[in-house]
Amino acid sequence: LILRTKMSHIPQVPYVGDQVQMPVMGPKDQQTLAWAHQNYIIDSGIHSAGVNTYASSTVSAVSAMSNLIEEYGDPYTPGYTREQIDGINAEYEAAQSQRIRAAMFPETIEDPKDLSTAKYDFGPMTNVQSLAEPSQMLKTAVVNIINYHDDAELTAKAIPELIKLLSDVDQVVVQQAAMVIHHLSKRDAELMALAKSTDLVLAIINAMNLNADPELTKYAAGILYNISRHYAGLLAIFQSGGIPALVRLLGSHVDSVVFYAITTLHNLLLHQQGSKDEVRRSGGVPKMVALLQKPIPKFLAIVTDCLQNLAYKHAETKLVILASDGPRQLVRIVQNYDYEKLLWTTSRLLKVLSVCPQNKPAIIQAGCMQVLGQRLAHPSQRLIRSCLDCLRNLSDEATKEDNVEDLLRHLIQLLGSSDMQVVACCVDILSNLTCNNQRNKVTVCRNMGIEALIRTLQQCVTLFEIVESALCTLRHLTCRHPDVEASLNSVRLNCGIPLICSFLNFHSQPLPVIKATLGLLRNLGSNPANLAAFREQAVVNNVCMYFVHSFQQVQQAQQAKADPPIIDGVSSMDIVECSTATLHMLSKDALNRNVMRQMNIIPILVQLLYFEVEYVQLVASSTLSELSNEMEGVHMIEQCGAIPPLTELLHCRNESISTYAGITLHRMNADKPVECRKRLSVELTSSLLLEDGSAAWVQDTGPESCVLSDDFSDMFYRGAYDNAMSYDQMHVNSPAAVGVGWDPLDTGMMGQPYGTMPVGMGTVSQPVPPQHYLGQRPPTVNAWYDTDL
Repeated sequence: LILRTKMSHIPQVPYVGDQVQMPVMGPKDQQTLAWAHQNYIIDSGIHSAGVNTYASSTVSAVSAMSNLIEEYGDPYTPGYTREQIDGINAEYEAAQSQRIRAAMFPETIEDPKDLSTAKYDFGPMTNVQSLAEPSQMLKTAVVNIINYHDDAELTAKAIPELIKLLSDVDQVVVQQAAMVIHHLSKRDAELMALAKSTDLVLAIINAMNLNADPELTKYAAGILYNISRHYAGLLAIFQSGGIPALVRLLGSHVDSVVFYAITTLHNLLLHQQGSKDEVRRSGGVPKMVALLQKPIPKFLAIVTDCLQNLAYKHAETKLVILASDGPRQLVRIVQNYDYEKLLWTTSRLLKVLSVCPQNKPAIIQAGCMQVLGQRLAHPSQRLIRSCLDCLRNLSDEATKEDNVEDLLRHLIQLLGSSDMQVVACCVDILSNLTCNNQRNKVTVCRNMGIEALIRTLQQCVTLFEIVESALCTLRHLTCRHPDVEASLNSVRLNCGIPLICSFLNFHSQPLPVIKATLGLLRNLGSNPANLAAFREQAVVNNVCMYFVHSFQQVQQAQQAKADPPIIDGVSSMDIVECSTATLHMLSKDALNRNVMRQMNIIPILVQLLYFEVEYVQLVASSTLSELSNEMEGVHMIEQCGAIPPLTELLHCRNESISTYAGITLHRMNADKPVECRKRLSVELTSSLLLEDGSAAWVQDTGPESCVLSDDFSDMFYRGAYDNAMSYDQMHVNSPAAVGVGWDPLDTGMMGQPYGTMPVGMGTVSQPVPPQHYLGQRPPTVNAWYDTDL
């Protein structure tokens, strides 16, 4: 009873395990005391601390509770003695700075037993404990930096001794020294010191050259490879004559040595100036080509990239690769491997080789067109771009290749790409492959190629290089193949004629685009249904305008005794030829002939009869023969003095020209007196026989004597179209645009605006025969350059 009475004043606090049942609100003292019981009679001082100088707040309230527990015992915290409680209180009364210092820098504490830890607290980590781990990491980093400099200094001091060991006469000592240096070169601090020592690098190279021990060679090659990872090491290797030694290692029978050597050379070629010439002089190119037979994809990727860097803009290296059977090996790699980086580096090397006239036939003969065509379905965009660049370089000489149907289908599909450079390459390749190749023309037409090209024109109206390429491809597809009629109708049915005619409406169009448009219109004009569509677009007016303007430029050059002007790489004489051929097709429509007479172009056509270029005479005489279908045209032709040149052309050895001239003269003499008609009949009869009367005229243009030649319709891709030459940027993709052009003349970018036809253009009464040079073409422009786009 007495004990119950004395204990009645103790607040009733639940056990620690029942702390979830503790009321949330209550008197301050009761909550503090309850917290103390739950935490083993430890007060943090949040509630009980007052204004005093004690380190802890456990003196006041807890001291009274301690006396009570000492007298009666603590039924709520069994198992702790008085000494244990005093020790716990002493730990938490330690100074805060001491505890932080102990957590962050425990090595500064003299007695580890004095460390203050929360070993009795099984709850979340304290702030001091959370701060301890990153502090230890920072301290370790600082220590490592200090040790890094110390290691580098120690290595630098040991280099002279290592050089002596490498020069020792004992092979075992040399090998052990090389092994030590190899291990040191694997650590960054020591490697920096080794890379800066040219004497050490020279000693390693000399030891490797003087000893044939395989282990020593492996260690030395590994050292040079590790050193080459730093610019200082590259310079040291280059200055110490390491490149010839590394080239010799390419012939080693140890794979690891060859790998070290080729990787080190690769680093030198990429980052050390002068390394390329040194590798070439050391005979590295044929040895690298020989390594293409190793069946290791990652290794082959490094070898092909080395060869690409060596062959770029170096004709001699390209010939060495050809002599070493490199093209065939490269095509085999593209065909047999699937490692993307290897395919990319190999296609880049093939692209560089494809501009070499000697390598190009060998690459095509190895089946490169078909193999690269299979890779156009690869998900890697950079591989597709590289393959397309190579295919474009090869396409002008691959027009007779078989089994390119899959390639053509992939190219047609890629015309829908959002990458305009891909589209530009595709139309260039299609134009070349469809040039004078009926099988390829039929394949493209039967695989919706015309529809895809028209969509490309609609989407790329302002991209002149793509427009020109697409127009030229359509020009090839609309002549000389079994499905030509379907092609002519397909252009019209897919709303292509208004779009094509629109390229003659803008006076700012480049001359290459104008030339390609005129050629396509000429082919489309062979279909009567297309002529009606042309009439609706009033295209004959624009064709006459370009015809008159270009002839003016030719005439001015004649008067100045100079060559015809070349604008954007296209000669004015070319526009005269193309526009005259287009006018010949358009003149088959009576309404178009009426417009031509109103535009007063007949005097110019008569002057063209004097040109000493057979094709110019052919297109001029054919157009005059169509314009002579009406008497009004006959009178205009006669008034312009056409009888003398037409009479002379009756004796031309080109049967088509003589036939057109005879038809025009016959119509001109239809209303003449009988005597005039007799004289003309005699002249025509004599023109059909040779002077000896024993043989017929030799046909120069094929069996269809009265059909205009289609020679100009198919032209190979030759020139570069953009204003920025394409350069190889090694491992950096070049932003330069891809060049586009269509023959030696189509290399320009922008045209000049043309005005209306001058009023006095058709009043020439005395035509002056132009000189021979007016019909000559400018020299051929180089086809392609080394590019890495």
